[in-house]
Amino acid sequence: MAEDIEEIRKRKLLELQKRLAEQQKEEEERARQEMELEAQLDAIMKQILTPEARERLARVKLVRPELARQVELILVQLYQAGQITERITDEKLKRILAQIDARTRREFRIKW
Repeated sequence: MAEDIEEIRKRKLLELQKRLAEQQKEEEERARQEMELEAQLDAIMKQILTPEARERLARVKLVRPELARQVELILVQLYQAGQITERITDEKLKRILAQIDARTRREFRIKW
């Protein structure tokens, strides 16, 4: 009886260890894919943005990461569609940021 309980405990422990190892592998794979995506995104941004515009986007990413990500994705889509023919300057990036910010900004009103 005690041997059966010990055998069940060992099996459960092995199952838990296998699950944990699988979860760790999945997390590592996800992290690797995310790093690859970031590297690709960075390479494309270097091609289509001037250094000043890249600096601005990096600063925006510190303050509003969701806005910066949205701008990056839009720029990548335009680049892949062949709609970006010249490098985007800091001034153009400012206008793009303002347009996207205006569309996505939520206003909060507090009534007393």
